[in-house]
Amino acid sequence: KLRRRGIYLLPNLLTTGAMFAGFYAVIAGMGGDFRGACVAIVVAMFLDGLDGRVARMTNTQSEFGAQYDSLSDMLAFGVAPALICFSWSLSHLGKIGWTAAFVYVACAALRLARFNVQLGTADKKYFVGLASPAAAGVVVFMVWTFHEYQLESNAIVAVLAAVITVLAGILMVVNVRYYSFKDLERNRVPFVVILAVVLLIVIVSWDPPTVLWGMAIIYAVSGPAMAIYNRRKKFAKNSEYAATEKAEKQSEV
Repeated sequence: KLRRRGIYLLPNLLTTGAMFAGFYAVIAGMGGDFRGACVAIVVAMFLDGLDGRVARMTNTQSEFGAQYDSLSDMLAFGVAPALICFSWSLSHLGKIGWTAAFVYVACAALRLARFNVQLGTADKKYFVGLASPAAAGVVVFMVWTFHEYQLESNAIVAVLAAVITVLAGILMVVNVRYYSFKDLERNRVPFVVILAVVLLIVIVSWDPPTVLWGMAIIYAVSGPAMAIYNRRKKFAKNSEYAATEKAEKQSEV
């Protein structure tokens, strides 16, 4: 008898919802509804974080689901943020604008392709390079913040948007580790962590675009900052070891 093949409905349904949110964000951004486009990206982030957890909880992981999730991420966190930012500001820069948008899209594709290749071997506690949802947050929440404060898209704002878009793309492909928070799913945490999460939700409710953009920037900077700190710490340790070894040799003489 032939074994019937199929797909797991629940996690892939959530992935489809994230893909639809990304598609709607593109349509809304091209139509000038930047607030609606940014909210749609937030919905895509929520669903993207939920589908993998649901698959692990229900033991419905599959190779199809992993590939389908990457395709959804490419639309929601690769193409959509670039088109939203281009429609909002980058279009004023002409060739420079669409080049900056394309650099972001290309880096997102490279980031997702590398993630798929390293899926079975990478340390799940860390991401190599900025995750595409976080990079999308850096770009999209910038658009949302500036739009809410009615900052006109002049030449200065357009150049700033291009620089941030390119930097967000580059951070996705650099060999810098970012904490993934995935170990918090299985490990117990102190009760104060729950209080901190509640407080964070309240703070976000005060001014969602500004607070979310600030959180995205802090997370994006955390990777290079920790890499520089670890490198300096390693250099200081090696220097101390070399000095100790030199002192021992001189004492022997």
